[in-house]
Amino acid sequence: MLSVAEWTDRREIYRQRVLPWVEDRRRRSSRHVRHPVYDFLFEYYSFPPTQLLRWSPGFGVPLETASSETLDWSSWFQVTGNGAAIPAKAFPTHRRSYLQWAVRYLEETARREPQFGCFGLHEWAMVYQAEEIRHAQVPLRLTPSETDAVVACSSLRCTHFDAYRFFTPAAVPRNRTVLCRETTTQYDQPGCVHVTMDLYRFAYKIAPFLASEVVADAFSLAIQARELDMRASPYNLREFGFDPIPIETRMGREEYVHLQRNLSEQATPIREQILMGYRQLVEAIAHEGVQATNHETSTIQI
Repeated sequence: MLSVAEWTDRREIYRQRVLPWVEDRRRRSSRHVRHPVYDFLFEYYSFPPTQLLRWSPGFGVPLETASSETLDWSSWFQVTGNGAAIPAKAFPTHRRSYLQWAVRYLEETARREPQFGCFGLHEWAMVYQAEEIRHAQVPLRLTPSETDAVVACSSLRCTHFDAYRFFTPAAVPRNRTVLCRETTTQYDQPGCVHVTMDLYRFAYKIAPFLASEVVADAFSLAIQARELDMRASPYNLREFGFDPIPIETRMGREEYVHLQRNLSEQATPIREQILMGYRQLVEAIAHEGVQATNHETSTIQI
């Protein structure tokens, strides 16, 4: 059991950590101003800022003297005389098959050898020979013909379907691999910037059953991944304080690979924490199910 001092301190530290991210988003929204880098993390990923602000210790961790009035995720907690905790059995039954899939996905992705040869060209493939620019609010660094030439002279090696599915029709056949939703687990690999970014999704998908600190770690990593992603893109983001990584040059590609490797290394312990959280939740649900069955059998025998 976490004492009152322990869990209230953890909650306050967590809130102070995520509050700047949430406030920045709220300020932009109130002024109807979009940020081409950071708003993606609130729009593509479906975790509202209000929920990002909520703290949870994860499932099965009792909080001393906690009550419905003092908890951020109060509807998930089981309150007793001594405090409150989130029971594993509270995880929705209809979503438990997702847990099994996610464990397999995270395990297989972690085992796969990381690849660092894509050079962030997926964003370039999204504007290749396009009549309309995907992020029209920011200009391209090069002319459209120069941008197309970079793609035409490169080998597209995207392994992540959720990037590949936004390729222009002209770019799709240029990719080394034909990707689809069903083969996501087969091709996703830990060197991919988008796979690293998606760790945030896996973290918040089981909130509040995963400790919020892990969610914050994943979000912080996603910010870095998104910054790298857009700095290596064909867009000119200097107005927003981002120097480009010119992957159309050898030096730019070397810089991209260096930063991509570093990001992948940072992702490893976070992926392990998320995977451990999923495994423990699956095991706890199964254990509680066995206990319930044994209790029913005992009752019948009596």
